[in-house]
Amino acid sequence: MNYIIYLRVSTKEQGKSGLGLEAQKRDIQLYLDNYSPTPYIVLKELVEVDSGANSNRETLTEAISFAKKYDATLLVAKLDRLSRKVSFIAKLMEDRKLNFKVATMPHADPFQLHIYAALAEQEREFISKRTKAALAEAKARGTRLGGLRTKTNERNVAKRKQADDFAKSLWPIIEPMVKTSLAYSEIAKRLNQMNVKTANGGVFWASTVSNIVKRMV
Repeated sequence: MNYIIYLRVSTKEQGKSGLGLEAQKRDIQLYLDNYSPTPYIVLKELVEVDSGANSNRETLTEAISFAKKYDATLLVAKLDRLSRKVSFIAKLMEDRKLNFKVATMPHADPFQLHIYAALAEQEREFISKRTKAALAEAKARGTRLGGLRTKTNERNVAKRKQADDFAKSLWPIIEPMVKTSLAYSEIAKRLNQMNVKTANGGVFWASTVSNIVKRMV
């Protein structure tokens, strides 16, 4: 079984930090270890930073082309990594030359995926309307909506400081390996072997190590 892996995050900040990517890689590896026919080969892994509402994504188009060209299965962590539009998911399902799998729904057939996409789209539409209604009510009561942005900024500053502090605490371990020109993937492997956990309690990936190095260099 051959795979083309497609990963997507919505913001550049998530792409740089590895946030989101780490969880997707974990779910995909769980699928490969527990549900994939064996032996399997990952032919290519592609990462894109773009909104799921955008159906004209260059890297996704490239991933689909690779999957068709090499008769490989396009593998994503979650259905919304492909798209947040049920019409786009339906279009992919109609393409007889393309086979794709969703890691977190390993046993789902095309019909079930279609239903899930439709329900998810309805839920997002409802949440959007509910949020707009809540903001309108807050504005009518005289609530200063700008305060919400201030609190968000404060949380972001706190998160950045936490990430900086975490990077500093690990730097004595990572710096010697960086100086010997070890690949980030190898450094991540060694940290995992040492049972060192990320700030979120997860495992290390090359992107996680890269983010720490960028903070310290």
